[in-house]
Amino acid sequence: MEFDIEQTDNLLSTTRAVRRRLDLERDVPDDLLLRCIELAEQAPTGAGVSSRRWIVVRDPETKSQLADLYRAAGGSRIIDRSEERRGAGHPQERVAESAAHLAANLEKVPVLVLATIWGVHDGSGRPGLFDSVIQAAWSFCLALRARGLGSAWTTLHLGKAKEFADILGIPDGVTQVVLLPVAWTIGSDFKPASRRRVSEIVWFDRWGNTQENPGEVSSLIAAGPGVTVEIDIAASPERVWELASDINIPARFSDEFKGADWIDADGPRVGASFIGRNERTDVDRVWQTTSHIVACDPPRVFAWNVNDRDRPSAQWRFELERIPGGTRLSQRLIIGPSLSATGRAMEANPDQARQILASRREQHRGNMTLTLQGIKRLAETPV
Repeated sequence: MEFDIEQTDNLLSTTRAVRRRLDLERDVPDDLLLRCIELAEQAPTGAGVSSRRWIVVRDPETKSQLADLYRAAGGSRIIDRSEERRGAGHPQERVAESAAHLAANLEKVPVLVLATIWGVHDGSGRPGLFDSVIQAAWSFCLALRARGLGSAWTTLHLGKAKEFADILGIPDGVTQVVLLPVAWTIGSDFKPASRRRVSEIVWFDRWGNTQENPGEVSSLIAAGPGVTVEIDIAASPERVWELASDINIPARFSDEFKGADWIDADGPRVGASFIGRNERTDVDRVWQTTSHIVACDPPRVFAWNVNDRDRPSAQWRFELERIPGGTRLSQRLIIGPSLSATGRAMEANPDQARQILASRREQHRGNMTLTLQGIKRLAETPV
């Protein structure tokens, strides 16, 4: 059987968490719902044991009780937070409004489906118990989407799991995994979400090793090899930005970078340039580079290209992402596309090119790690 790849890709890329666009008035037939569960049950199951159990809740009184518990478990806080953010331009304002809408109207959704499994996690950290449910529950969401229905993955109710179990008669020894409100969707024009490029989040052979052009085989440099290092910092993006956007901050921690001076500016801005000083004692080499700022978006992105703005020998980038409790800071390097000393050494010694690249990546990884750890210490130190 040949699948329509375009349709399949569209299904996979547009199955969204649907909250505000759930049709609260239109009934969902049992046979349609059961067919979606039947398809979901084709998902892999641990040890081949059929341990998943699905609870379909339609009774209005029961839904009302569960909705009250959902709000008590945190739904009411979501509603209040949405009201606080309304009109404030907060980056999560739309998501907050969507989650608040579901929390306020959960009992009105035609069907609530609770996916459960026989078994209780032993606390070992092994995910096996839940693997069997998560795969099936997502298949259920895909089957819904293919038929014009939608849902939203929510686990907020688990804060009141015992009360849910009491209302639904769930016995001891059964674990609740996910609650899925199900309804026809209002419209079907869902679009792919904004996500990071796969070249930024996929590692090749070793954690943090990236390839900008993985299909390129003409040379190792043409593939755009790079390194990414990340760290979580218990400080605001604004505080971390002050440090990451300082062109001399790496010199405080790196074994190689010795400092920098602005050429035509006194601070970071797109179009500005700076001279960087470098030294490698292992090969007795000292050199300078000219770098050009190509992105400066506080407090999110700070990036520069080395030697040539449009065809650099290296591309460096700091990215800051707001996370609960602070900031995730990443530093990313892409080697090439023009040749640096590393590229020329690889070109001159093709039989050793892979080893040369691997060694240089490790040197960069070590210094990038020192830099991020240093920024973390500074950012988390009270001023």
